[in-house]
Amino acid sequence: MAFGVKREELNAWKEAVSRGEIAFLTHFWLDPRFPGITTVTKVGCSDLQRLTSWCIEHDLPPQYIHNRSPFPHFDLLGPKQREILQQEELWDQLERFRLG
Repeated sequence: MAFGVKREELNAWKEAVSRGEIAFLTHFWLDPRFPGITTVTKVGCSDLQRLTSWCIEHDLPPQYIHNRSPFPHFDLLGPKQREILQQEELWDQLERFRLG
């Protein structure tokens, strides 16, 4: 279950993904399969080759890309989520979701 994201943020993410940009969207998330995980960052890009390359550059397994048209994305969780948000300098998302 996802919550804590505004419609404007979601629409901006979808637009960026549709343009082939690497786009980040963090939100609160609860899933019993991942106890203790309360947030997820969706890294999306409609250009699957670009998203695959991005995953490889960040030591992430591209086979876990959710190839869901029209918004393919990779879900970042746990320590790797924090690490990449810091690398990408997404301080607002780190602070807002208390990940820093």
